[in-house]
Amino acid sequence: MSAFLQCLSHTPLVGYVDPAQAVLDEVDGVIARARAEIEAFDPELVFLFAPDHYNGFFYDVMPSFCIGMAARAIGDFDTAAGALDVPQALAEGCADAVLAAGVDAAVSYCMQVDHGFAQPLELLLGDLDRCPVIPVFVNSVAVPLPSFQRARLFGEAIGRYARTLNKRVLFIGSGGLSHQPPVPELAKVDARMADRLMGSGRDLPADERDARQQRVIQAARRFVEDQDSLHPLNPVWDQQFLDALADNRLAELDGLGNAELSALAGKSTHEVKTWVAAFAALSAFGPYHASGRYYRPIPEWIAGFGALAARPAFTDPKEA
Repeated sequence: MSAFLQCLSHTPLVGYVDPAQAVLDEVDGVIARARAEIEAFDPELVFLFAPDHYNGFFYDVMPSFCIGMAARAIGDFDTAAGALDVPQALAEGCADAVLAAGVDAAVSYCMQVDHGFAQPLELLLGDLDRCPVIPVFVNSVAVPLPSFQRARLFGEAIGRYARTLNKRVLFIGSGGLSHQPPVPELAKVDARMADRLMGSGRDLPADERDARQQRVIQAARRFVEDQDSLHPLNPVWDQQFLDALADNRLAELDGLGNAELSALAGKSTHEVKTWVAAFAALSAFGPYHASGRYYRPIPEWIAGFGALAARPAFTDPKEA
């Protein structure tokens, strides 16, 4: 029984609107080091905490949390498409354990996921099905949103379950940090877009999907020229958030409300709750040491882009 954690920002804009080559090389180096550490750890099971961007979860039923019993990636923004290797029996056991711990989580036997799940699997593991993975959705854009406290308690419950498995477990948190790309809001859209958000957008025609992606790309290009065209990035808050995770001060975030977070760092910053859930899961293995910290605001990707790894501070002598 051992654990390792890697949190990483994702971006659908890589390859479409990129920063200078020196920044790309820097990010590539961070990812290469993270991938090498994961390879050395050799995980037997991955718990991947990630959001969705109205590609798999819609207002026909919008849970705060959902654990996938099976999942397929759609391949948006040129990310990998296809089935994830989900160990159904273990995922079912996870769902039972979370509910027994007093945290309500939905389950899905046909989870559809987008780049938020696919990109970290590609970058950190090499492919969608390189390792058995339990996909864990954390609602990060569709109000009403879960709180930091609920995300923490959810992660802790999953971590306690993971401790019972006698496996090398990797926790991945995907998303954040400060950012607000042009994600539609149900209260502000026309009837046609509302219909898409309520479920008809699950299988978009190719032309509509391309048009949707082009809107994000054009928004990024405008943001590079005018930092006021979208909610500005907030490096100060991002660094404070990374400090809280690295110092195992997760509960201090409980008091930060959803509206306050949106005002501070952007409405898609709620993706950082995937990081909180992942670190909370790791905390079930005891105190931890953080490492591999990286941060840079990258307007080309409309993101405060970060990475942070961690591992338990103490190892059971029987595992050494």
